[in-house]
Amino acid sequence: MTIRLSAFVLLAFTLGGTRLTLLDNGLARTPPMGWNSWNHFGCDVSEQLIEEEADAIAGSGMRDAGYQYVVIDDCWQTARDARGIIVADRARFPHGIKALADYVHGKGLKFGIYTDAGTKTCQGRPATLGHEEQDARTYAAWGVDYVKEDWCNATGLVAPIQYAKFRDALERASRPIVLSICEWGSNQPWEWAPPVGNLWRTTDDIEDRWSSMLSNLDQNGQHASVARPGAWNDPDMLEVGNGGMTDDEYRAHFSLWAIMAAPLIAGHDVRTMSPATKEILTNREVIAVDQDSLGRQGILVWESPPELQVWSKPLADGSRAVALLNRSGAAAKITASFARLGLHVDSATVRDLWAHVDRGHFGREFAAEVPSHAVVMVRVTPARAR
Repeated sequence: MTIRLSAFVLLAFTLGGTRLTLLDNGLARTPPMGWNSWNHFGCDVSEQLIEEEADAIAGSGMRDAGYQYVVIDDCWQTARDARGIIVADRARFPHGIKALADYVHGKGLKFGIYTDAGTKTCQGRPATLGHEEQDARTYAAWGVDYVKEDWCNATGLVAPIQYAKFRDALERASRPIVLSICEWGSNQPWEWAPPVGNLWRTTDDIEDRWSSMLSNLDQNGQHASVARPGAWNDPDMLEVGNGGMTDDEYRAHFSLWAIMAAPLIAGHDVRTMSPATKEILTNREVIAVDQDSLGRQGILVWESPPELQVWSKPLADGSRAVALLNRSGAAAKITASFARLGLHVDSATVRDLWAHVDRGHFGREFAAEVPSHAVVMVRVTPARAR
């Protein structure tokens, strides 16, 4: 069945006693999964690169694990023609963006592109301000499935108004296109973005460092009550495989994004990824936590400030996904009380999602020794209710 954006519906829900609306365009019913060029390649993008990355996503097992969107970030565009239509860099994209989108679609993947709500993109390229309708029609004609809209060079603009303009333009373009709002949480998007986009950044740009990842975790974790199917808090893209963290730290990064029902947008060079990176990014049990149909964002339920933490996410089958996070510089024992997880049971079974083994039955709590800068991630399933 074809979904038309002209069939937008604004659903109402209640948050903290306030009645809010939610964009329901039938898209992003679970957090989007895909790949974006920026974290590893920056402005060094080209038709050849995107095709090679799409090939690698399709051939490496990432596509089969759920990664759908192949997104070109900034620097693909150079100008507008005499009619005002945005033009791709002809030297880097000699066959044009539509041909590239067709290539990506031919790999069983979806295609995404980048723009900016202001006068220019963050790298000084043509942006969308004043061209919302024209760009939306162009992207739809090219076969775009996902648009990331940034917020550089936007002085004097009002974020909710500008992003709503582009939402409405996409609706009139009559192609299903996910809208990713990227204004870095600077305008409190959790207060206004649910009726506007499918996901919205809640944080500063992530860097490939443990401290940066934890900062984005802490910022994003404050807004869990807003997230739901079709509308997701976005703590920024994944750095897994880019080399700035250890494999333990990357497992923690991936686990925590899954616990938070965050978009899983990889940002490494898929063509050369290590076996460890592939194992992290294609862990089906952790991905299942992120993609769980209940659509609840996990929250921090316990901490021994601030080094040892327990994060928990309710799942559709009544179980809980749990991350025991050790932010400290030494190994430590961390205990998760089932009552703190919201499970009032005498016992539960525990499965380790990284070791892929059942740990057995436990009465009222589970504890594990967690290495420094690492997680133990488990699924806790109630045995019987009290």
